[in-house]
Parts: sequence; structure tokens; C-alpha cells
Amino acid sequence: MTVSLDTPLQAGRSEGRQRLARTARRAAGFVGQMARNPLTAIGGGIILLLLIVAAFAPWIAPYNPLVQDLNNALVAPNAQHWFGTDEFGRDIFSRLVYGSRITLYIVLLVSVTVGPLGLLLGVTAGYFGGKVDAVLMRVTDIFISFPSLVLALAFVAALGPGLEHVVIAITITAWPPIARLARAETLSLRQADFISAVRLQGASPVRVLWRHVVPLCLPSVIIRITMNMAGIILTAAGLGFLGLGAQPPEPEWGAMISSGRTYMMECWWVVTIPGLAILINSLAFNFLGDGLRDILDPRSN
Repeated sequence: MTVSLDTPLQAGRSEGRQRLARTARRAAGFVGQMARNPLTAIGGGIILLLLIVAAFAPWIAPYNPLVQDLNNALVAPNAQHWFGTDEFGRDIFSRLVYGSRITLYIVLLVSVTVGPLGLLLGVTAGYFGGKVDAVLMRVTDIFISFPSLVLALAFVAALGPGLEHVVIAITITAWPPIARLARAETLSLRQADFISAVRLQGASPVRVLWRHVVPLCLPSVIIRITMNMAGIILTAAGLGFLGLGAQPPEPEWGAMISSGRTYMMECWWVVTIPGLAILINSLAFNFLGDGLRDILDPRSN
């Protein structure tokens, strides 16, 4: 009796260890593939650093980013203020550190919203076709026909300034490319033999989409979302520059450039350093997206 009770338990534990080992090997292989691409490794490293800085901002920033010190206004970079101070004497390095939280908040919230939305609309249009496809794609074309920054600016102007409204506006303008990509992938999969076999077995359209089409579309969608993150950063910075994003005195990178542009000829660091932060992080997401495309999409090789 003891053997019959212990054997299933031991078998279950052994199977669990094997699954964990397979998952670890796959993760190690994925990381190894990324590390072999220098640009991808650089992009991933910068994004990892950005996450660490945002998570530990209170311990990394040497000063309160909101406290003004007019006696030290527009001080050039030095040992006390590594990136100098702005027109109100606030430490620019500390404001950059806390501003990373706002940037990541916008990027992550928009990404987790537009991904499922664009994927759902794209696979629905591609699989059902006909009038469903025509209606959804015409709506998509309307959104794509406008520059994303201009369209986001219109939505924020209608909703009013604020960080939440920026997220909503960018989400509304960022889903159409993902939907078109998911539709194209679905059109190529819809006529595949294995999809026809699944339908012949009596699977419902919802089951076919959820169990077979969506998983095969995910790699392309993930790559697209990653590469869209650079555009999200630039759009958010543009709205912040125009005063429609996070409101003063919040340390948003675009707003920092806007408030310091008056002094850019005499005090270059006030606008140059936030601009470099936007540039570097945008490039990092582009590098990471290129690497993910090489790894997740074999057809790109």
C-alpha cells in the first residue's frame, strides 16, 4: 500500500521538476539569444536600469524633486548637483529619477491596454471577414490617417490636461497598427490546414480564435508593442512639452524641457539632459524590439 500511495506523489514531483527545468532552459536560451546581439543587450540593459531607477527612486535621488531652492537656481553640473539645477533650484538628477516613474507608468499602462484591444479587433476582423472586417478596418483606417501626436493632442484637448487623460489619448491612437498586424496574421492562418481540421471537429469560432489563432499572433503583436513603446515615450513627452501631460511641479521629462527652454542658450543642461533621457530610452526600446523580432519571428532571419 505504501508503494502505491508514494509512487503517484513521486511521479508528480518528478514531472514538476522536469517542467521547471525545461522552463529554466528556455529562459536561459532566450536570454542567451538576446545577449548575443549587442544592440539588444544594450537596449535591455538600459530598460532594466530604468526599471531599477523607477523602483528605488526615493533611495537613488539625493534631493526632493519638488523642493525649490532659489539661491541655487540654474547651477551648472557639479559635485553637489550632478546634472545641475533648474530655474527654481531643483536638482535635475532627482527630477529625472522621479520622472522615470511617470514615463514607465504611461508606457506600461498604454502597452497593456492597446495590446489586447488591437489583438482582439484584428483577429476578429481577419477571421470573420465580410462586413465585420469592412467596418473594423474602416474605423482603423480613420485613426491611422491622422498623425498619432496630432490625434492624441486633439483627445487630450477635449478631455483636459492630466496624466490619466494622456494615457487614454495615447491608447486611443496606438491600437490601429496592432489591429492591422493581427488581422494580417489571422488572414494567413485562417486558410491553414490545421485550422480547417479544428473547425471540422466542431470547434466554435471563439475556441478556434482563443486556442489556435491568438497564440500564433502573439509573437508579432509583442514585437510591435515593444517597438511602439519608443513612440509612446515621444508622444507623452510631446504632450508634456505642450503642458497637457503631468502638471507642474511633477517631474515629467517633456515638461522639464518646456520649462527650461527659455534658458537653453545660457544653461544648456536644463533642456539637454531631459532630452537625452528621452532619446536614450526611446532607442533602448527600439533596440529591444529589433532583438525580439529576430528571436520570436524566425521569418525575419
